[in-house]
Amino acid sequence: MSVGRIIVCDDCVREGAAWLAERDERMAAALRDTGPLPLRLRPDGFDQLLNAIVSQQVSVASANAIWTRMQEAGLSDPAGVRRADDAALRAVGLSRQKMRYARALADADIDYVALRTTPSPEVVKTLTQVSGIGAWTAEIYAMFSLGRADVFAPGDLALQEAARILYDLPDRPRERALRELALAWSPWRSVAARILWAYYRVATRHGGISD
Repeated sequence: MSVGRIIVCDDCVREGAAWLAERDERMAAALRDTGPLPLRLRPDGFDQLLNAIVSQQVSVASANAIWTRMQEAGLSDPAGVRRADDAALRAVGLSRQKMRYARALADADIDYVALRTTPSPEVVKTLTQVSGIGAWTAEIYAMFSLGRADVFAPGDLALQEAARILYDLPDRPRERALRELALAWSPWRSVAARILWAYYRVATRHGGISD
């Protein structure tokens, strides 16, 4: 199994968006509302996943503050996390649960370079074996740190709600239903996700999101 298409630049996103718009009139309509889509690529590696763990269930401002303290304290790499005792991790703002998750990630000894050429399902399987990393985090890593063009995150509530509005669904689709709906967007499911996230922001701004 190959890794498939890799998104490396804005032209890749535009290509995927054009492919989706040609085959799905709802996607075409969403793109007319959203305009150009963001690239959203990030680096890969340990620190990206550790940052994701730090960001769980806290505000963006709090997560950024904690992450800055961790970087300043030398706690953003595996060796630093392994060396740190509870007091050091607590001092930068990690809860007891996140201390455990950070150490689990450091001890997992993941070969991040090898992940670049690992098929996406195996990437998700590898990452979700680590305590504190769920399917959503693993799928987001595959999308934006590895640039995979055909990965989706059906457990994302914004994607679910955007799909509900865009496709006039009676209810917000659950994870399983949205995963099945997304099959029609292959091999550009990551671009479909970008469209839906952008459309969600537009719908929210225009009062289109309901409880």
